[in-house]
Amino acid sequence: MFGGVFGGNSSNNAGAQRAAAPGLGGGPMAGGAMGQGQMDPNAQLAAAEQELEMVTEMFARLGDQCNKKCIVQRYSDEELTKAESVCIDRCVAKYFQVNRVVNDKLAKLSAANQQR
Repeated sequence: MFGGVFGGNSSNNAGAQRAAAPGLGGGPMAGGAMGQGQMDPNAQLAAAEQELEMVTEMFARLGDQCNKKCIVQRYSDEELTKAESVCIDRCVAKYFQVNRVVNDKLAKLSAANQQR
């Protein structure tokens, strides 16, 4: 799922989402009438919809933040300047790097909580 790579929804607890994610304990695969390794189709659809929403929100935040930081509000040219392009490239790279570090921390915390 993209949540582990790209981030999560700021209004939801990412650790709780990870804990309920398929294959990580909890969630639709944990016991029930379904066989080992199978997931209810309705749960799959709900997980895919939630993932799509999280990725869409993450890209919207990324675009907003990097545009505010890098794009000059007084447009003098129809193309991005080299400085703006470099700034946006670095902004996106930093955003993903920080997002990955935070998600790794949340995954470790979630795994530690599940082992208790």
